[in-house]
Amino acid sequence: MKILSVNAGSSSLKFTAFEMPEEKVLASGYFERVGIPNSFYTIKINGEKIKKEVDLPDHTTAFKILTEELMALHVVSSLDEIKGVGHRVVQGGVYADSVVIDEEVMQNIRKYTDLAPLHNPAAIKGILAAQEVIPEATHVAVFDTAFHQTMPQENYLYAVPEEWYTDYQVRRYGAHGTSHKYITQKVSEMLGRDDLKLIICHIGSGASITATKNGKSIDTSMGFTPNAGLIMGTRSGDIDATILTYMMEKAHLSISEINDLLNKKSGVYALSGGYSDMRDVTEQIEKGDEKAKLAMKMFINRIIDYIAKYYFELEGCDAIILTAGVGENGALERKLIADKLKFLGVELDEEMNNKIAGYKDLSEGCITTKNSTIPIYVVPTNEELMIAKDAYNFSEK
Repeated sequence: MKILSVNAGSSSLKFTAFEMPEEKVLASGYFERVGIPNSFYTIKINGEKIKKEVDLPDHTTAFKILTEELMALHVVSSLDEIKGVGHRVVQGGVYADSVVIDEEVMQNIRKYTDLAPLHNPAAIKGILAAQEVIPEATHVAVFDTAFHQTMPQENYLYAVPEEWYTDYQVRRYGAHGTSHKYITQKVSEMLGRDDLKLIICHIGSGASITATKNGKSIDTSMGFTPNAGLIMGTRSGDIDATILTYMMEKAHLSISEINDLLNKKSGVYALSGGYSDMRDVTEQIEKGDEKAKLAMKMFINRIIDYIAKYYFELEGCDAIILTAGVGENGALERKLIADKLKFLGVELDEEMNNKIAGYKDLSEGCITTKNSTIPIYVVPTNEELMIAKDAYNFSEK
């Protein structure tokens, strides 16, 4: 069965076509600068990359071109072969699982837009475009927040007036749930156990850490929005809320300006003097840049804060998992994390750590020695496959 996994941004469309249940990738690609001049798309198939510049006024046009290319490249012979389309939706409110999209689901996704103003409107555009172009397929919403709906009340509530939660839905939702769910299932398969206690570190430009027990999320670092928890590429992470009102008064900043600064001009970017990519920060460290050194130290320290918190919350753990861009490829960051955990008996295998990266022959494995009290695994995430699996499960067999 042919399944499309789709991630629509405000001016982009990312897709992967799978043959399911074999989980075989048939094609993947990006449509970029949708609705913006100089738009183009890139498709990868059979190890080759096809890039074309084309006018992309909206997401519907992007979807039409996508399906035309899939047929021209013989991925499908007709649109009838595409039985399901899985759509990534960042904010799903209280949805605890993926769902087939109907009008009620669409209304709820719109309702949750206030909780994810940068993401949900883009997902809506992608859903409407796909439904128009491939109307016979089963369209499934896969929510970033769904996996974290198993958190107990003491972990998702904030210590704020009760009506903030009852009337305005202010609570911890978390994010990256699709990634954390995939890693949880993958590691359970790797270790042959379902009763694991895991600390999963999804560390990329956006970053979050989740504690899972028996396959379920019990706590996570992101909160009401993704701008909570860890220090990220351009996001501040945890911050004293009173700083916001203080800076609004002192610097005469509006709410939207404060929000923009905390999401786009803070984090590693602010600390390092303008570098949001940890590869650039590492390069600056090698040149002796003190700001870059400070950014790295604070970045790692916040990760350790959450690992330590969840280690005690879980009363120990069976493994720590590192995934996403930095987790999968950042040998330096992985070493710094392991070194900080020596007090728990963690012992890094430096040779293995240096062998593993997405661009190397070895992309996953254990980077600690047999003597280590807690194993640390590098496991590549695959949100696209997780989305495809959910879409497949709902589609007509």
